[in-house]
Amino acid sequence: MEKLVIKAVKREVIGKKVGVLRREGKLPGVIYGHNFEALPILMDLKEASKVLSISTASTIINVVVDGKEHAALVREKQKDYLRNTFIHADFQAVSLTEKLRAKVNIELVGTAPAIRNFNGVVVEGVSSINVEALPGDLPERFTVDVSHLENIGDGIYLRDLEIPSGVELLDALEELVVLITAPAAEEVEEAPAVESAADVEVIEKGKKVEEGEEEAS
Repeated sequence: MEKLVIKAVKREVIGKKVGVLRREGKLPGVIYGHNFEALPILMDLKEASKVLSISTASTIINVVVDGKEHAALVREKQKDYLRNTFIHADFQAVSLTEKLRAKVNIELVGTAPAIRNFNGVVVEGVSSINVEALPGDLPERFTVDVSHLENIGDGIYLRDLEIPSGVELLDALEELVVLITAPAAEEVEEAPAVESAADVEVIEKGKKVEEGEEEAS
């Protein structure tokens, strides 16, 4: 993958006043890290969005602040989903010579023959993996091909993945990634006949209480 770069400047405006900057097409953010003093930054929303949209939690991004380059991982992307725009981004500065821990996403590709031949159902397990590696060795994602899952009961576990050299897997090898199961049998249970109104228990009031409790939690 090509080197990803976001240009930024040091941000002087903080707090609620950043709303003015957003209306001017700017994206506020911050860079922090071990032995790194937190640095508020300001980016061009349009240009930064191009990079943030394709980056993952394990993607190294080079944030250039006033001409100085910082290798960093995106730790949080805040988005206004009504406008479909980013409103803030947190970056963790990293040292290219020190190992770090990161979460790498799993991407399933292909179609399992068991789905077509036996009406199998795909059950997905973990969607990401915790690893430790030098920043330059972090994979963008783990791509898992399910096209060889031919029968009901076939599955893929973390132990089946090819882990690149220099990358240490931190999760249990028995963790499930994907499994093909048989379709659940449809059970139709006949409702018992109601003999009289006296036999009917009024539960609507209790139901509303339960719903209220759920809403309050």
